[in-house]
Amino acid sequence: MIETDIFKALGDPTRFQIFEKLTAGAMNATTLREGMKISQPAMSQHLAVLRDAKLIRHEKQGRFIQYEVNPDGLVVVAEWLAKYRAYWPQRIEALKELLKDMDE
Repeated sequence: MIETDIFKALGDPTRFQIFEKLTAGAMNATTLREGMKISQPAMSQHLAVLRDAKLIRHEKQGRFIQYEVNPDGLVVVAEWLAKYRAYWPQRIEALKELLKDMDE
C-alpha cells in the first residue's frame, strides 16, 4: 500500500465523512448511512475503497458486517508525516520571525 492510495481514498469528501464516523467506533453500513444522502450501493463502493486502502477493516456479526478503523492503516500516514516533521520547527521559527517583523 502506498501513501497515494490512502490520500486518494480520504480525498473524497464522502469517504472522509465515513472514516470520521468510524473513529467513534464500529458501525454497520446502515448506521453509517444515517444522516447521509447516499444509496446502499454507493456506501458499499466507498467502504470497499477504504478497505482496499487498509484504512478500515470489517467483521461479520450475525446478519451485519461491522466496520471499524484499522489502526495499522494509519501507520503509513504517520510514517509519511514523520518524514516532514523535521521541517516543522524551521517553519514555525520563520513564522515567528515574520509575525515579530509585522508587529514592529
